[in-house]
Amino acid sequence: MLGPDSPAPLRRRQWLRGLAWGAAAALPGAGGAAAGTTIRLSHVVAPDTPKGLTLERFRALVEARSGQRLRVQIYPQGQLYGDQDEMQALQLGAIDMVAPSLSKFGPIGFPEFELFDLPFLFDSVADVRRLTQGPVGQRLLDRLGRQRLLGLGFFDNGFKHMSANRPLLEPADFVGLRMRVQASRVIAQQMRTLGANPVTLPFSETRRALESGVVDGTENPVSNFWTQNMQAVQKDLSLTQHGYLGYAVVTHQRFWLNLPGTDRALMQQALREALDYGNSIADAHNDKALAALRASGAVRIHTPSAAQRQRFKAAVMPVQADLARRIDPAWLHAVREALPPPLAG
Repeated sequence: MLGPDSPAPLRRRQWLRGLAWGAAAALPGAGGAAAGTTIRLSHVVAPDTPKGLTLERFRALVEARSGQRLRVQIYPQGQLYGDQDEMQALQLGAIDMVAPSLSKFGPIGFPEFELFDLPFLFDSVADVRRLTQGPVGQRLLDRLGRQRLLGLGFFDNGFKHMSANRPLLEPADFVGLRMRVQASRVIAQQMRTLGANPVTLPFSETRRALESGVVDGTENPVSNFWTQNMQAVQKDLSLTQHGYLGYAVVTHQRFWLNLPGTDRALMQQALREALDYGNSIADAHNDKALAALRASGAVRIHTPSAAQRQRFKAAVMPVQADLARRIDPAWLHAVREALPPPLAG
């Protein structure tokens, strides 16, 4: 495995720095807002996913309300930066905004965000919003300021399900499988607890890795599974609904403070409306993707029984204790206070 200072990552960091220096003239403070400002926004999923559609709505609102004086250039599907380097690109100024999954914040020094990765923490999206739209969510966004990042808001992609080339309905079904995961210690520990081997890969490389046999399975909301055509390389989708996948829209304080106050206000309002829109469509898009998968007949779809879900929950409970050893216990206490008692089953 390559270390952080091995030649390939080092060359990548040098290249990113070069892009950042070259992009400095494009910052609003350099060119002046009156002459027009292009906001570069990078993400790693398809344009027709809930995330892609949310960010497209943001682009349309900003450009219409600014009379095209503010332009938002969106780079989807990791075209510009992928899972491994989008946060570094933002910090170096090579990109202006990103919309990473919440798992991405743990590896850069904010393990508290991995609360959202805990298996079976949430019974519904309404539970998620008790955190993201309440004091816990605001405290999490505020913490990003320690690295001069600015969190602008949260939005959903719904719940994740397990896929492989066999049903994954019991803990024993995972034993020995190589499962693709995001760079989250919580998700990796979840897989180890089930007896699987976690393999950290960028989202953009996941389908190819499944096709080539580098990994055996993965976890995704149904909309991501469908838009990436994973049914062509995975025979079984198990509707485990074990974990949540959400995002935050993030910018850098340097970029944000170089914008005139009126432009910041315009963008904040556009983003609030876009995030509300995104949250309103996430469930519908996952339902539509599931219906399309059923109609295609290309994948076997399994629904665990109440007893199977209970065994699954019990098997992954140690993951919460592992996270509790790595973060301030006050975070888990605040989450438990904010959420209703878990449902049975």
